[in-house]
Amino acid sequence: MNMKMSALFAGLCLLFLSTGCYTTQEGNKKVGVPFSPDKIEGRYERKPAEVFAAAKKVLAYMGTLTGENTIASTLQAKVDNNTVWVKVDEVEPGISRVITQSRGKGGAGKVGLASEVDKQIALQLQAE
Repeated sequence: MNMKMSALFAGLCLLFLSTGCYTTQEGNKKVGVPFSPDKIEGRYERKPAEVFAAAKKVLAYMGTLTGENTIASTLQAKVDNNTVWVKVDEVEPGISRVITQSRGKGGAGKVGLASEVDKQIALQLQAE
């Protein structure tokens, strides 16, 4: 009996430790896997407005654009049942930083999708 209770307690502890919260690019907290890699950063020699427009085109092409915050320079989209956030800011004059974050339906990080979105943004900027 004592062994079964210990195993049940250990299983519950493992369950609680594997779930938690993560922060989106907009600053919101969501339930999901906290230590799962989900972000990639890119830097481009373009103005933030140009990069933001390119990111908007890419997200609309790859999926469905679900949110746009022009004050915080963030975009949110659904791509293949995954949520993708893109944040654009200026690091130095003429150099923009793009942070792309992607999470799956269960809250697990999808760094591969974030990398693909970042690559498509770079290709869109080259085409312009």
